[in-house]
Amino acid sequence: MSPSGRRSTTSNPLRDPRDRRLSRIAGPSSLVLFGVTGDLARKKLMPAIYDLANRGLLPPSFGLVGFGRREWRHEDFVAEVRESVTKYARTPFNDTVWEQLAAGIRFVQGTFDDDDAFRNLQECLDELDRNRGTRGNHAFYLSIPPNAFEAVCQKLSEHGLARPEDDQWRRVVIEKPFGHDLESARELNRIVEEVFPPDAVFRIDHYLGKETVQNILALRFANQLFEPLWNANYVDHVQITMAEDIGIGSRAGYYDGVGAARDVIQNHLLQLLALTAMEEPISFDADHLRAEKEKVLAAVELPEDLSGRSARGQYESGWQGGEQVNGFLEEDGIPADSTTESFAALRLDIHTRRWAGVPFYLRAGKRLGRRVTEIAVVFKRAPNLLFRDHSEEDFGQNAVVIRVQPDEGVTIRFGSKVPGTQTEVRDVTMDFGYGHSFTESSPEAYERLILDVLLGEPPLFPRQQEVELSWQILDPFEKYWQSLDGQPETYEPGSWGPDSADELLTADGRTWRRP
Repeated sequence: MSPSGRRSTTSNPLRDPRDRRLSRIAGPSSLVLFGVTGDLARKKLMPAIYDLANRGLLPPSFGLVGFGRREWRHEDFVAEVRESVTKYARTPFNDTVWEQLAAGIRFVQGTFDDDDAFRNLQECLDELDRNRGTRGNHAFYLSIPPNAFEAVCQKLSEHGLARPEDDQWRRVVIEKPFGHDLESARELNRIVEEVFPPDAVFRIDHYLGKETVQNILALRFANQLFEPLWNANYVDHVQITMAEDIGIGSRAGYYDGVGAARDVIQNHLLQLLALTAMEEPISFDADHLRAEKEKVLAAVELPEDLSGRSARGQYESGWQGGEQVNGFLEEDGIPADSTTESFAALRLDIHTRRWAGVPFYLRAGKRLGRRVTEIAVVFKRAPNLLFRDHSEEDFGQNAVVIRVQPDEGVTIRFGSKVPGTQTEVRDVTMDFGYGHSFTESSPEAYERLILDVLLGEPPLFPRQQEVELSWQILDPFEKYWQSLDGQPETYEPGSWGPDSADELLTADGRTWRRP
């Protein structure tokens, strides 16, 4: 201890000395992980927990409990976690950190409807409280299909695991998808909130944990440069893109019947839209931040005729990246008559004074030109008064492009004179990249989000109202697509989607960016 009574950061070998926000260190607690054998747990969650411990952001008393059907002993699960950490962790392996973390790792064998297993889970948590000092503070991470939420929540309730004492907390973390339409989202919420109060429910959208997504607020509200222009007086339109250059792989069991719109647009892209279009919150308090996002989603206005406001497609077989790839309908597990889209694009309009008349174009898809997620705010053309020898088309449009992944950063596009005796203006870019500007790497999204769960800080987690508003936007498009005859339009692998996606913008006199 220092003379002031504060614990010295330099005396704690588990704490990253670069992180001086001492209040951001989790208190005594444990995380119970349902679905420990899934890819998400192995590749993201368990490595993120180790990385938090390695940065000194978890308490020495932290407990990690795996729950699953495997006939594992505690030692077997420890070995599984270590293998996952060694292969996927972001930070270097540290024996001291690992030994401290491993001492709190436990495993409970059973199924989601097994009363004996949940009694064993209760005994395991009691043991962690006694021997590790977790003090009755436990979070339950449901990395499982939504149709299993009800069974797990009921068992947690029946065995008293969801009800804390006065000086304790219990929280539940649920992964997307939050339903498959508005009705199912409401039913899912009813199931969860019958057991856990609303402020104890943390809905994970991992995109909201990405540094570049959080940087949208800093870019807009910490700089005088952008916010005065961030409105319909200056902005022509906004494009939000999430493109992947791979197919659905082994996800056919999940993907068929879901599609690009439900998988990506309803959650990730509408959250990016809300952060891009929201008014400045009065603070970073969760209620204030969520309220401004909800206002944006509530202001999205859909026309009665959706035929010209959307596009969808399925990738066909062909060559991409020097190899022959299957078409969507040829993927293992996809029926030959599937109408599920692997590409979707929407035009949305936000009925507010700030954004009236500014279309927001959203697109997401598989087997596209490259892997990229970005937000492009494209500005109106400058009045062509001085450069009368040039047509308006000779000048590009200024743009601010926020790159969410990969190569996280921001690009600003503007016109500059070409060197020489002629007055020629050409578009150039000014670039900021996280990797070049900061010496330390950005934490993985799940690091930030798991830490926020343990701290009970909910600003990055959408609440039920946001989920319902998002489904209210998407459901009419899904119903319209279901009313159409035949399958979605095809597109070549490595392209940027079907022709109808281009027509969505050309009808408005615009074109998609080529990221």
